[in-house]
Amino acid sequence: MPEPSRQSCQFRIARLRWSLAPALCLALITPALWLHAQNPAPTPPMGWSEWDSFGLSVTESEFRANAEALEGLRRYGWQYALLDAGWYLDSSSPNQSAPHYNLDANGRLMPAPSRFPSASPGFAPLAAWLHARGLKFGIHVILGIPRQAVSANLPIAGSAFHAAQAADTTATCPWDKEFYVVADNAAGQAYYDSLASLYADWGVDFIKLGCVSDHPFRPSEIRQISTALHRTQRPMILSLSPGPPPRQYVQFVERHAQMWRLGPEHWDFWTAPPGTPNSLIGLRDAFDLFAQWSRFVKPGNWIDGDALPDGWLGPHPPVGPPRQSRLTGDEERSEFALWAFARAPLIEGGNLTRLDTTRRALMTDRELLNIDQHATESHSLTTSPLDSAEIRIWEAQISISGKQSRYFSFFNLTDQPVILDAIWSRLGLNRGVHRIRDIRSTRTQTSESTTVELAPHGCVIEQVQ
Repeated sequence: MPEPSRQSCQFRIARLRWSLAPALCLALITPALWLHAQNPAPTPPMGWSEWDSFGLSVTESEFRANAEALEGLRRYGWQYALLDAGWYLDSSSPNQSAPHYNLDANGRLMPAPSRFPSASPGFAPLAAWLHARGLKFGIHVILGIPRQAVSANLPIAGSAFHAAQAADTTATCPWDKEFYVVADNAAGQAYYDSLASLYADWGVDFIKLGCVSDHPFRPSEIRQISTALHRTQRPMILSLSPGPPPRQYVQFVERHAQMWRLGPEHWDFWTAPPGTPNSLIGLRDAFDLFAQWSRFVKPGNWIDGDALPDGWLGPHPPVGPPRQSRLTGDEERSEFALWAFARAPLIEGGNLTRLDTTRRALMTDRELLNIDQHATESHSLTTSPLDSAEIRIWEAQISISGKQSRYFSFFNLTDQPVILDAIWSRLGLNRGVHRIRDIRSTRTQTSESTTVELAPHGCVIEQVQ
């Protein structure tokens, strides 16, 4: 790595010291007592999803092996084991001319027995196995009702309705046309009620609802499934994917879901290579998206940056060949720090049975995890337009032993090493000296300013008291 130059570095804040502005627009601290006792997500969920490593191919034995690895990390807060799309498909491809989805007699998706042998007639045995280990279980569900159920006009469980009455056959999920939109009527609500009842009986703790914002946004279906989950009286997180929702629906989403995605799928590159579909974004994009949406974060409502595609992505990732994550060590640390300072859900995507030491160190970093889980407020600092957009600073506030502490994370989005000087009073702190601790090196000093050396795409995190 080239040596940083104090003379030539155009991002050296010492030369632009006068242009650093105090932090603006601090979000209000939301008291924990505001939360309803039954809120299923008082802190950002932490867990693992199989999608980035297995895509549509995961088997029960592979899922259980990763869940056992997750159990070893449970004392750090990792607890959700999530099955993404396709658990109802015997084939690994949903793009066949006529894919066959496993359904029960009431038109509800059922686990593919060829891949989940214990899940007959449903996921209750697998959920019970996870719960016995102190873990929680989640599944991906596509918005809508299967075309197969509508074609056969199957009865809707617990009602006098049939599937054809619940379907709006004029619209489908654009990337899986085997799902019709659910109509905003009594039959449609009955269908979602039947799904929620089934998932509660299985012991599901987390629902990732797919196909939300990549076709015309349908608030009626979100309201229907949210109502149905509430009626079961079983706490189940509702996570909306992908995103973001239209701005005029943000308050609506906050009322009906606990998580919602801020953008397309996040993958293991800094910026998208040429030819990458618009449905995929890299780490550089996440900095802008989190800064735009962070003001909506509060207990019970978390902005989801998507799973972290790190470590070993294999044996069957849905994007690219099996591989070790293409992110560098500095980029992985910046990614994890950004998610923590944004108080985002931490969902690992790498194959946990091949967890490397770098990834394990991040997943067991209690200080970063504490920021993610317990910060009372966090935001990206707003600076003068004259400052470089390629240097980002995030602040998080957290109470430690009854005392308020502040953390600052300095991110270098450039391809070159950077030396950054900043006076604490210009970052919103009181004038004078402060005790500073680098959380990685544990180096401490007392000063009215800080100087940090940032690797390309790297970060430095300091606690200030």
